[in-house]
Amino acid sequence: MKGLLITVLVLLGLLVAADRVAVVVAEDQVAAQVAQQGGLAGEPDVDITGFPFLTQAVAGRYDDVRISLTADELGQPAGTGADVSLRGVQLPLSDVLGGRVQQLPVERVDGQASVPLDLLAAQLGGDTTLTREGDGLRITKTVEVLGQTVPLTATGTVTLDGQDLVVDVSSAAGAGIDVPDVVVEQAQDLLDFRYALPALPFGLQVTGLQVTDGGVDVTVAATDVVLQ
Repeated sequence: MKGLLITVLVLLGLLVAADRVAVVVAEDQVAAQVAQQGGLAGEPDVDITGFPFLTQAVAGRYDDVRISLTADELGQPAGTGADVSLRGVQLPLSDVLGGRVQQLPVERVDGQASVPLDLLAAQLGGDTTLTREGDGLRITKTVEVLGQTVPLTATGTVTLDGQDLVVDVSSAAGAGIDVPDVVVEQAQDLLDFRYALPALPFGLQVTGLQVTDGGVDVTVAATDVVLQ
């Protein structure tokens, strides 16, 4: 009886080891395809969720494949990043083991990309600082208007216009000093700006945004995607 138990435990250990080896191979295959299809500068981290992996592999369908993309891989400024989930990935086991992955049909792609506040502040230049203000942004900047140098503090909303993030200032005031209303009104318009999001891979479309303490998180999605 003891010998049988040991044999069963050894077999289970071998199955788990085989499962982990297979998932690493599959993740490498997916990473290569994503990097090539997305025109990335490097292969991203890929995590095929679910255990055991081999039951998914035999079926050739993976419910959730998670991909983390760094700024370097995306070719974007530091602080930028994205997390993407591929849902319903079709990947036959024979293709994985043979290294013959030619395409990856995906039922749905969901993701979130982060745009840091300092990157947005660079759109206005100078001494601009941005911080979160509820669902919008607080902008602090010194501007030149009507022959005067005016330090301003303003609040603005963040919206989407196609592939652009649009910051529209709704109120402004002198930062610690009294500034005539006419000057504030003229200066306020100088603080409006827009940031063009980079071209998105895999046919992803921007679906929403959320302002965070570190920046603006943009949600993206696509359906029926084929990574060739």
